[in-house]
Amino acid sequence: MNLRVTLDGRTVGATLNDSPAARDLASLFPLTLDLKDFHGTERIADTPRRLSTEGAPAPVAAKAGDIAYFAPWGNLALFYRDGPAPSADLLVLGRLDVDAGRLARAERVTFETAR
Repeated sequence: MNLRVTLDGRTVGATLNDSPAARDLASLFPLTLDLKDFHGTERIADTPRRLSTEGAPAPVAAKAGDIAYFAPWGNLALFYRDGPAPSADLLVLGRLDVDAGRLARAERVTFETAR
């Protein structure tokens, strides 16, 4: 999926997988979210609405750089450290190509469809 992501005004490389939840996230683009830290592991923000979790792939543990959706809370998570053990509640949607330190300090992310 062609995707453009900016963190605090700077473009970073990113990809989304072809899962239903990732396609549902893309349907919200352009999307700008203010981020906050969660447990010294990820930057999180609420999505404007809950994403579809139908047809979710098998659970995997989130890794640093992953874009994920935590279904019970309806929020997006950008991991700057490896996450917890695999959980059916956490859907990995894609990856960011950015160093962990920069991601850990990020305050705002914008997702857009690339032209």
